[in-house]
Amino acid sequence: MTLEHPSSYAASAPERPAIVMGATGKVVTYGQLEDRSNRVAHLLRSLGLGVASHVAVLLENRDEYFEIMYGALRAGVYVTPINWHLAPAEAAYVIEDCGAGALFASGDLGEVIEHLGTVGTAIEGIAVGGGLAGFADYAALVDAQPSSPIEDECEGSWMFYSSGTTGRPKGIKPPNIGGPLGAPSSFVALARGLYSCSEQTVYLSPAPLYHAAPAGWTNAIHRLGGTAVIMDRFDPLETLALIERHRVTHVQFVPTHLVRLLKLREDERARYDLSSLEVVIHAAAPCPPEVKRAALDWLGPIVHEYYSGSEGAGFCAIGPEEWLAHPGSVGRSLLGSVHVLDEDGHELPPSSEGQIWFEAPNRFEYHGDPEKTASAYNDRGWSTLGDIGFVDAEGYLYLTDRASNMIISGGVNIYPREVEDALIGHPLVADVAVIGVPHPDMGEAVRAVVELADDAEAPTNLDTTLIDYCREHLSRFKCPTSVVVVAALPRLPSGKLAKRLLPPEASAAQLT
Repeated sequence: MTLEHPSSYAASAPERPAIVMGATGKVVTYGQLEDRSNRVAHLLRSLGLGVASHVAVLLENRDEYFEIMYGALRAGVYVTPINWHLAPAEAAYVIEDCGAGALFASGDLGEVIEHLGTVGTAIEGIAVGGGLAGFADYAALVDAQPSSPIEDECEGSWMFYSSGTTGRPKGIKPPNIGGPLGAPSSFVALARGLYSCSEQTVYLSPAPLYHAAPAGWTNAIHRLGGTAVIMDRFDPLETLALIERHRVTHVQFVPTHLVRLLKLREDERARYDLSSLEVVIHAAAPCPPEVKRAALDWLGPIVHEYYSGSEGAGFCAIGPEEWLAHPGSVGRSLLGSVHVLDEDGHELPPSSEGQIWFEAPNRFEYHGDPEKTASAYNDRGWSTLGDIGFVDAEGYLYLTDRASNMIISGGVNIYPREVEDALIGHPLVADVAVIGVPHPDMGEAVRAVVELADDAEAPTNLDTTLIDYCREHLSRFKCPTSVVVVAALPRLPSGKLAKRLLPPEASAAQLT
């Protein structure tokens, strides 16, 4: 059996770069990663954390993230990365809910840590890269540990928390833990088979590592012996500069990244040599078809897409040529048959819209929430991510929207995504979210919440301008009847809109 683990490359190519930090150029080799992750594994055992224990990680994108993550995973531990943009009360909820026995937290996040309440002191707190009151010093603890592997090393697992776009997030707990270290995984096989990832891969990660996709993909690259270039935060020009500087072969974006790259002037995009790129992947949120087409025109036939979720319920993928033949599709299912059901659970024929269900090969559970776990499965054992869409006669899946986003106006179902895809094409619009707001006669009215382009000069009749533009592309009943401008939409780095963080004026009732 081939060992799929960074330790394999620490033995065969210890000086090979495993990690390059984009902002500083700091390099961490496979040999250094092996040394430090072994020490972290010993540290966890010294704290009494055995197989199936839990640790929480509250860190920005920094190189220590990887040694902590691999140390915990090789100790057979559940690892819960925490969004450091969360309010202290939200972070405290995740730390407590996951049952963390240790919290690794950045010394630069002192303001968040100070307001965690008793959570930060009720478990073992370890400060990384700076001091935190009541926390032990990470460097001192790790330096005191042996660099050899622990005797009982085995595979741990992630326990990510759902994005919490509308309510409190829930931990997604995989069913298995403690298997042989470096055993082949389906995700690594997908990275190798679908996208030709290998020891020669240089992968750019422009998103926060607390999200499932950046964490999972960098992990897959390291299990295949490639190099991961890590950005502190996304910046469109810096992204292009890093691709040129490090001869990046693979990169993954969310649609918001693509939109912002495409909003750059043509001369700005032409300034950089992107010829090393072999594969551009996008996922995590719906991509407007015109944005996808523009990306293909710019980058060539190397733009791929997949559709999945942290739960691992289903995986669809589509290549560039396939997409041009099936524009708007997210591909065909690769991990189990896909079904589209009506509200009564009956299977619908091709091209009929309904809720999407997968015959998932593995089950998952929402940590501590059996009711939510049960709602994710039907009586046939199929699971859903809560999305609405249809499958065509060739088996290609098309997403319409999420069931929870549906607007019911005058008894008519309206899905925001279609309206958002139309409005994002207007030159005044940098970002848009379409929501339903209370209306005295219609029940709900359609509203566009708009972030304007940086150099846009909004006309006095902006509402009319955008509504008329939408009506040129869609049926009148689907189009917004009001427009609210905000400085910035509260999107998570995954590209998803956090509706709970919209300002009150954005969701205020429409009175007429």
